[in-house]
Amino acid sequence: MDLEFKDHLSPVLKDGIKNYLIDIDGTITEDVPNEEPERMKTCLPYPDALETINRWYDQGHQICFFTSRTEDLKQITMDWLDKHGFRYHSVLCGKPRGGNYHWIDNHLVKATRYNGQFTDLIEKQVTIQVFND
Repeated sequence: MDLEFKDHLSPVLKDGIKNYLIDIDGTITEDVPNEEPERMKTCLPYPDALETINRWYDQGHQICFFTSRTEDLKQITMDWLDKHGFRYHSVLCGKPRGGNYHWIDNHLVKATRYNGQFTDLIEKQVTIQVFND
């Protein structure tokens, strides 16, 4: 991983490199609930997601699948990703279920809501919530 370390600070990725945290169910494949693990083995990836994510990987970005699937489903998940040719660095299970996420972090965080297509990301001005100064 291309990290720069400053005196006693958390590492930061080099300029231009992103740390993509990508959901699985409903984002790169159909929305399969944890209660139906048999479907996790047979669902198909969205072709545009596979192409885009692998391109980001090839460009040097960090790819982490961050899913609400539980730890006991991690091997099924990794087997599925490998079977379909996804390139990635890590898989994190246990993301809270239910959506409406609001991430608070000391590092810059950008969020993009998946809305049916994995395409190139574009710049867009939006209203966001921030802490009051």
